Amino acid sequence: MDVRFKSVESNLLYFVKWTLSALLIGTLVGAVGAVFRKGVELVTANWNKNPWMILLAPVSGCVIVFITRLLKEEKNGGTNTVIDSVAEEKHITERTAPMIFVSTLLSHLSGASVGKEGAALMIGGSMGEIIANFLEFDRNDRRIAIMCGMSACFGAVFGTPMAATVFPMEVISIGTMYYAALIPCIFSAFFGAGVSAHLGNHAEVFPVTAVPHFDMTQMILVVILGIVCALVAIFFSWSLHESHHFAEHKVPNPYLRVALGGVLLILLTLVNKYIGSGSFDFNGGGFPLAEKAMEGEAVSYAFLLKILFTCVCISCGFKGGEIVPTLCIGACVGSLFAGTVSADTKVFAAAGMVAMFCGMTNCPISSLLLAFELFGYDGMPYFAVTIAVCFTLSG
Repeated sequence: MDVRFKSVESNLLYFVKWTLSALLIGTLVGAVGAVFRKGVELVTANWNKNPWMILLAPVSGCVIVFITRLLKEEKNGGTNTVIDSVAEEKHITERTAPMIFVSTLLSHLSGASVGKEGAALMIGGSMGEIIANFLEFDRNDRRIAIMCGMSACFGAVFGTPMAATVFPMEVISIGTMYYAALIPCIFSAFFGAGVSAHLGNHAEVFPVTAVPHFDMTQMILVVILGIVCALVAIFFSWSLHESHHFAEHKVPNPYLRVALGGVLLILLTLVNKYIGSGSFDFNGGGFPLAEKAMEGEAVSYAFLLKILFTCVCISCGFKGGEIVPTLCIGACVGSLFAGTVSADTKVFAAAGMVAMFCGMTNCPISSLLLAFELFGYDGMPYFAVTIAVCFTLSG
């Protein structure tokens, strides 16, 4: 009985400790995440009204490099730095959050093809470590605090607290789940999303309600879509990796590299506007393009152009994340596939979005929860099968 009582007492203390800690992390990080999302929305709205600001891309890029060097964050590996801080016990500097916050806003201001959720993970992870140091947490608690920060900021920026809970636990070590962080992450994610909602940020949702009956024919089609998404995910991942190394090797000077990347972004934008699709669909994160894809209005080669725009921006030094571009690419792939086989465009575009997310992150449980929060439950058979196939084949 004494042993059982001590176990209950220990669990109760753990619960209270992390409830209070998650409340603190979720509130603080959620507030910063909410401001970050508002900032991205404001600069994106400004870009939409003034697309001529694409001409400032080389200047914005050089300012980003200057800020990065000023804060001594040249060796910052992006989201991988946050993952390594938990998996390999490396430290995130307190300078990471302001660097990625300002740099991502500058990238969106000039129409760079980057997202905001990857940046949110970096901001949240950095703030989680700052709070852990303030509270004098030990090594294990520090790791959990970083994951709490990631959950809180992801939930605040995306408005999907369930996916935000599981994603940091799942992405840290592929194939295993860091269950010790379950209570802290779930509280942090919901506190962060709640604070963000209170400050006026609404969840990103794309309701999918008119779902065809899931029969054997549909099963075969979604399996094929999962295979296609796996191939595209592999290609996108390879393209990001190779373009980054190519740019660094060919243009070692970061100022010149980002300036040339800005010029190339301008040229690609103008060519697409006046010769290609006639739009600015491939600048920015990509949710407007994803919405077009779900309505069957995206051009057939949209996913290739989005990959190209994103690789140019990220490899040359613009800051942000790949999550929203990944979802956008998946929507375009699903929409194109649906049009080819005469399937339901909205359902297959939605399935493509979460399958690509899974293919790029190797996080199937997070992908399922993200599908539930973004699209509702009605299409879950389509989403689950596509995610499972893509996860198995993407590697």
